[in-house]
Amino acid sequence: MSRGGRHVYTAISVLAAGALVLTGCSEGGSKSGGDDEKQKENASRQQAAIEFGDAAASKGPAAEVPGAKSGGTISVPARDSYAHLDPAQIYVQNEMSMAQLLHRGLTGYKATSNDGSKHEVVGDLATDSGTTTDGGKTWKYTLKDGIKFEDGSPITSADVRHTFERQFAAFINQGPPYVQQWLADTPGADYRKLLPDGPFKGKHLPDTVLQTPDEKTVVFKFKSAHPELPYALAMTGYAVVSQKGDTKEKYDKDPVVTGPYKIQSFKSGKSMVLVKNTNWDPATDPIRHQYVDRFNITFNQQYEDSTKALIADGGADQTSVSWQNSVDAGNLSKVLSDPKMKSRTVVGFQPYVGQVNINMSHAAMKDIKIRQAIAYALPVTPFVRAYGGTDAMQVAGGIISPTVTGYDPSFDPFGKKKKPAGDPAKAKKLLEEAGKVGMKLTFGYINSQEGQQYSTAMAAGLEKAGFDVQRQEIPAETYYDQVSKLDNNYDIFHTAWGADWPSASTVIPPLYDGRVIAEGAQNYSQINDPKVNSEIDRINKITDPAKAAAEWGKLNEYLLTEVVNVVPTAYYKQIQIAGSKIGGLVYDDVIAGVDPRRLYVK
Repeated sequence: MSRGGRHVYTAISVLAAGALVLTGCSEGGSKSGGDDEKQKENASRQQAAIEFGDAAASKGPAAEVPGAKSGGTISVPARDSYAHLDPAQIYVQNEMSMAQLLHRGLTGYKATSNDGSKHEVVGDLATDSGTTTDGGKTWKYTLKDGIKFEDGSPITSADVRHTFERQFAAFINQGPPYVQQWLADTPGADYRKLLPDGPFKGKHLPDTVLQTPDEKTVVFKFKSAHPELPYALAMTGYAVVSQKGDTKEKYDKDPVVTGPYKIQSFKSGKSMVLVKNTNWDPATDPIRHQYVDRFNITFNQQYEDSTKALIADGGADQTSVSWQNSVDAGNLSKVLSDPKMKSRTVVGFQPYVGQVNINMSHAAMKDIKIRQAIAYALPVTPFVRAYGGTDAMQVAGGIISPTVTGYDPSFDPFGKKKKPAGDPAKAKKLLEEAGKVGMKLTFGYINSQEGQQYSTAMAAGLEKAGFDVQRQEIPAETYYDQVSKLDNNYDIFHTAWGADWPSASTVIPPLYDGRVIAEGAQNYSQINDPKVNSEIDRINKITDPAKAAAEWGKLNEYLLTEVVNVVPTAYYKQIQIAGSKIGGLVYDDVIAGVDPRRLYVK
């Protein structure tokens, strides 16, 4: 999942004592800030077991939030607008947070504590989290009674079938690929061959992989065991789409929703208004609430502006909270040191790892000495500083987050933890050996205050090593759409990725499997290394989570020492504040930010 861009997470699963449990879960500084032990505790907590709930745990309504009241309007300042509203196209964190109010899937994460730290996977539209009798090759789901789309039409198994069949259509190219690959029993983008054009030309997936014997029943059949399916189905990317209301590409701006809120208006780049969905029945939903009458979302609100307004806490800002904007760098220490702000502040480690991608499709980037020169020259200090320093980030060594099983704090191949400002002398020597001193390097960066700041300083660091850096701005709203284009002209650009569940199986395959290179896919560096591809297949077959984690760790080392297609920058934390009249404020580990589903106006 990307940050600010992509994902929320789910986790690695094992069969134990007859039950499936979760055993692990796409902005830099030299050490973590604040209470270091508390931060480590927070990160390791996110690797804790998340169990699969039964039918009783899947019944609605959701447990009441202590002190909650109904009514009122909440204002939501946001820097970036939403590029996608079609759930199948949603794979970035800001859209996934918003989607918690709009879309429902077969399963979902139910918070089992009032502080956002404990969860279980339950049936959302389904009566439970799923049943399997053969270790995860066959999964059966039964739909609940009384579930409807916003237009009042009932949700049936035909809609669920349509939801998964449309995932194979070429225009769906931004969302997660897991279930499609499992159904087709193939890695990479070849899954589309199973159902070219999706269901839009009258063809359907065969009953050997997907069965809908009646209006209430859905059966997934895989050739290989996938005991983690309930986690995957909890992702926004697999939320249910209306067969009758599907307008293909147009659905991305005007979806037919299933959650407690619907879209009253959406002006891309300007604003969005969410109001209550009267066809949402709380009795069917164990996860969400509908306390607030209306959410007014305003875009183009920079972090500094929203932070200052929330600190001032006057007028409408008292009932304001951002689901996306973190506290800006300039005000971070003020917020964290003010005891009066504590009740209005939430802090947590996110699963995201920032990385500068080196575009391997460009001829000049195929020389490993040039890639190594970029890796050593690149300073990560400006990146960390732009987002608030070590209170907001921790310098990254590898591509596996502290929230993911298998994280190794000692791995630091480019010496960024010791030299976060980079090593231009070593980089220049490599560039001289390659005979490329003075070569042009196009640096694509996000057009935000933070992006302007870090890209300028990073470019200066690269220039010290002998590169001629040309910075090229990319609009924040479409940033991930632009950098995931196969023919983009950026030599280097920054992305951040978070595990879809706390296993590196949801980090390395989607980002570095050469067989997933495709328009809109998340292999941003366009790496296609035969050893990486074969190791992904081998490790994916390891059923012991601990052994798999160790092997993913070795592949992480190979990627950063032998391939060098990315340069890790930082592990992310999130610090957000809210107005004094916002109730139900918690940092949710799964959402990786404020939980919008439990908010109310005091």
